[in-house]
Amino acid sequence: MSDTKLPKTYDPQTVEAPWYDRWESSGAFSSDPDSAETPYTIMMPPPNVTGSLHMGHALTFTLQDLLIRFNRMRGRDTLWQPGQDHAGIATQMVVERQLADQGIDRRDMGRDAFLERMWEWKEESGGTIQRQMRRLGASPDWARNRFTLDDGLSRAVVKTFVQMHRDGLIYRDKRLVNWDPKLLTAISDLEVEQREQESSMWHLKYRLEGSEDEYISIATTRPETMLGDGAVAVHPDDERYKHLVGRMAILPLSNRPIPIIADEYPDPEKGSGAVKITPAHDFNDFEVGRRHNLPLINLMTAHAAMESIPEIPAKYQSLDRYEARKQILADMDAEGLLENEERVQNSVPHGDRSGVVIEPWLMDQWYVNAAELAKPAIKAVEEGRTRFVPERWSKT
Repeated sequence: MSDTKLPKTYDPQTVEAPWYDRWESSGAFSSDPDSAETPYTIMMPPPNVTGSLHMGHALTFTLQDLLIRFNRMRGRDTLWQPGQDHAGIATQMVVERQLADQGIDRRDMGRDAFLERMWEWKEESGGTIQRQMRRLGASPDWARNRFTLDDGLSRAVVKTFVQMHRDGLIYRDKRLVNWDPKLLTAISDLEVEQREQESSMWHLKYRLEGSEDEYISIATTRPETMLGDGAVAVHPDDERYKHLVGRMAILPLSNRPIPIIADEYPDPEKGSGAVKITPAHDFNDFEVGRRHNLPLINLMTAHAAMESIPEIPAKYQSLDRYEARKQILADMDAEGLLENEERVQNSVPHGDRSGVVIEPWLMDQWYVNAAELAKPAIKAVEEGRTRFVPERWSKT
């Protein structure tokens, strides 16, 4: 006769794994699309295959599992759809670090070989995630597990993209993006870290056209972008510069005339009150440039080196942006056009994964018409077909 006494201590290793195997093999977690029962579905937010699960995953998966098990016990046909997310740049960074430890650069491997290494990591990390979820006792429909780069899902993405483009919900436009010159990709605002630091602000003199001894002083923390200036802007209420609006200034080093314009953007209390407008390398300047129809001069390559274009004197072409900064400041000083340098506190954007300074860069990108896309969802809330819990969130 077997011993029916409960052991003094609970041993999860001997109890949980056999029971979990029994549940899964019996089909207890499976949904039945042909069932007549009322369905109840949770789409699992797929964890990234960048590593293993953390406490946050444990919390959210436990809450989802509670809801699924509760509704399963109520007799509803439940589907907890499991999956893992390829996570794009984040996973790429993990694999690149692994390759770097072996002295390998992904650019030397070629695309196909690198993708093969990415899939190898997916199998390793994705397997770890599934094992962790089983140890948590989570009860998704494992037979339906998906990965966001599976062929079927990739085809669905392409089909949806094409349809949205035909419907005018996706369009292409040339705008500034957050460009990461290390990862060589555009990144979202959420992937940019604004780091407070002490920087230099240089006061530079731009000569007024038609005069040999009249200048307008501008203040900038990025003198390397001056070669792409489209204008000098002053505030329309700034009495110091009203008489100069409409005149032309001569851009130093390249001797290109640019207009002095009035715009609400400059702050009369900051620096000299006059600012250089470089529409292709600053998000605020880009908007000013649009308002005044200024030229867009892309000064830099994808690696943040100075381009070889007519607007850039030959001596600065191909220089790294910071090397170009040093050379430009030295040449401005030699010509007596560097007034002074001051130290200021400012925010400098960095890539949260690469750690390098982000470059606002002009390029063609795809955009989603979010305002149009949101209309059916907003209407569903207004008509009561979609409910927010708590209800106050429907106001936002």
